[in-house]
Amino acid sequence: MQLVLDREVTTHSALVIDSNPTSRSVLMSQLREFGFGTVKAASRIADAREMIEHRRFNLILCDDSDNSGGSTAQDLLEELRREQLMPYSTVFVMITPEATYATVAEAAEAALDSFMVKPFSANTLFERLKESRQRKRVLKDIFEAMEEKNYELAAELCLQRFNQRQLYWLYAARIGAELLLMLKRNDEAKALYDAVVAAKTMPWAKLGVARVQLAQGDVVQARRTLEALIDEAPAFADSYDVLGKVHIEQGNLAEALETYRAAAERTPGCVLRLQHAGTLSFYTGDVPAAKELLERTWQLGHKSRLFDVLSMMLLALLRFDANDTKGLESAHDVLVSFSDRYPQSVRLRRMAQLGDVLVRLNRGRLEEAVTLLRRETVALNEPNFDMESATNATSVWSRLVRYGTGTNEIDTVLGQVGRRFAVSRATCEVLVSAARMHPDAADVIRNAYSQVTKLAEQAMNLSMQGQAKKAVEALLQHGGSSRNAKLIELAGLVARRHQERIEGVQELLETAETLSNLYCTPATHIAGVRRSSRSAGGLVLRR
Repeated sequence: MQLVLDREVTTHSALVIDSNPTSRSVLMSQLREFGFGTVKAASRIADAREMIEHRRFNLILCDDSDNSGGSTAQDLLEELRREQLMPYSTVFVMITPEATYATVAEAAEAALDSFMVKPFSANTLFERLKESRQRKRVLKDIFEAMEEKNYELAAELCLQRFNQRQLYWLYAARIGAELLLMLKRNDEAKALYDAVVAAKTMPWAKLGVARVQLAQGDVVQARRTLEALIDEAPAFADSYDVLGKVHIEQGNLAEALETYRAAAERTPGCVLRLQHAGTLSFYTGDVPAAKELLERTWQLGHKSRLFDVLSMMLLALLRFDANDTKGLESAHDVLVSFSDRYPQSVRLRRMAQLGDVLVRLNRGRLEEAVTLLRRETVALNEPNFDMESATNATSVWSRLVRYGTGTNEIDTVLGQVGRRFAVSRATCEVLVSAARMHPDAADVIRNAYSQVTKLAEQAMNLSMQGQAKKAVEALLQHGGSSRNAKLIELAGLVARRHQERIEGVQELLETAETLSNLYCTPATHIAGVRRSSRSAGGLVLRR
């Protein structure tokens, strides 16, 4: 008699990941007997990751017996969730040959739908899948709200289930906390995480508390929470991701690098962590490590949507420095191919053009290269010229020093970049690192940052002396000319705080808002590390 899981299963698809051809075949046969309409298979986690990127599966059954490729089933699950490649409605089941305390604990923290230890019978697999699919059905209203991007409703449904301790309340709490954090309802998110910690100590909940602290700007407390969590659960790799971001926010690139290397060592098959460790190695000047990590990133992830082309931009710079003509031109070809594939992307076009500058320099066509670089740098004042564009451009400009190009022009560009993008210690030090080939770059950029800081302090002194309007006008003048987000945002802050005492405040507020919309978009990368919420650790919401 055939065991059919439920009426819906005949229209659903499943993916079996198993390196053993015999057990892979058995599992596929069992899933077909359970009623799955489509059953696919992969022998390696890397191949499976690529398949999942291009189609949706209702069930993923991943054997964790053979980790020769570097990735584990848990690594795959975390990456799929972090990078929005798998909806919550998908059931993910991990199969392992042993049930050690560590593997069971890690499975629980990963919020797996099911965890199975070999050997097991077809009936056991059937019952586990039946229970997992039942949980998905019970929480279906939450998942549907999320798929429809009605995050407010989804959060309320999660809170309701948690507060009433309804079936699967802990699972709902984890989803709800992520939703609240995304919605910037930070206090409610922290309350939910704290409640979970109090009810049952869970590293993911403690990590959530740290993420809320970071979102609220309490960087010091977030660091303390994370360091304590890493002491308690050193294998919980997501903690290192968030701690790395904290170090970057504080301008501590060396500490950030150490943290991301630790994360990459724990999850050697994770493309994103390799990229982060590689890019930070580049910015801290550890050339051998940067080259090794970024080359591994390309080899492992070049077919993946998770691969960030910034890694190839940095490889192009490293190969240029090493006079590796063949490698440089190969990197340039990759940059051009990505740009051609996505012609609407200004970001990719800029990288391809900078790669072209490096190729021309390498071929001895200095005048052509400098002309092209000047043309690209004209965009420095455009709204879509962001922090990443600035670091890439300054990296190339600083390399002109060895060709005898006038340092006055280079210093002018670096000063302009510093006045716009040195909005914090972190961004200042990243720009200095990017331009390290030029011996005077550090002084030029740090002087620009000092000017920005001085202007901000002068404006605040005026405000405290009762001259708020004059302070706002000065901030708008300097912020508008330099495009510096710190000065622009401070102008809006002072204007709102003292609006009752500022004549013509509405016009000033409108000017501040216009400039803010143009030039205060948050940086998506600092030193190659993504700053968006979807890579901040924890479960990830599909957007």
